[in-house]
Amino acid sequence: MPEYGRNVQKMIEYLVTVDDREKRLRQAEVIIELMGTLNPHLKTIEDYKHKLWDHLYQMTDFNLDVDSPYPCPSPEAVFKKPEVLPYPQESFPHRHLGKNIQALLPRAENETNEETKHGLTQAIGYYMKLAYANWHKEPVHDDMIKNELAEITGGKLKYETGGYRVPYENNRNFKQRNNNNNNNRNFKGNGGQGGQRNFRDNNGGGGSGYGNNFNNKNRKFNKNKNK
Repeated sequence: MPEYGRNVQKMIEYLVTVDDREKRLRQAEVIIELMGTLNPHLKTIEDYKHKLWDHLYQMTDFNLDVDSPYPCPSPEAVFKKPEVLPYPQESFPHRHLGKNIQALLPRAENETNEETKHGLTQAIGYYMKLAYANWHKEPVHDDMIKNELAEITGGKLKYETGGYRVPYENNRNFKQRNNNNNNNRNFKGNGGQGGQRNFRDNNGGGGSGYGNNFNNKNRKFNKNKNK
């Protein structure tokens, strides 16, 4: 195990040759402490001493005979290969769009509510655009998404280009809010707070602005009269 270095390996080779069982155990414990010092990151592992003893046994080819607090592991248990995880090897068309598109399409095709179906279709179109941008590293035109989505679904889903269409009820509420905001702005411009601000700006301040302008005109008239 190269992470412990050549000198530790020489110590362990000498450890196996020690005949006195108690002395061998004491020296094994010293080597365990040295191994922990050389690799302090192992101390962050729960029950790290057990791991160090397993490494010590492994570096002696499992021939160390000491009364350690942990039993000697078997080579089969140490070098056992993990089981191979099954990976789905499904072949499906349009792999560039990803596997998630296969679950989204039936959900949108089987939807009975037209507004919900339209929203799902638009979301699928946006998802396809994102997949194209990640795959090709360049933007894609909406017409291309529209044609490919119609081809994949056999014309069942029609992607609407030019942005998402707001449903009628929401669109009516949106127009009503805009009209209210416009009315408020017109009111402020004609005689509300905005009109008051314009009046102050034009007359030099608040209510005393008109009087200030009148006094200034009187001073100019008196000066001209004196001349």
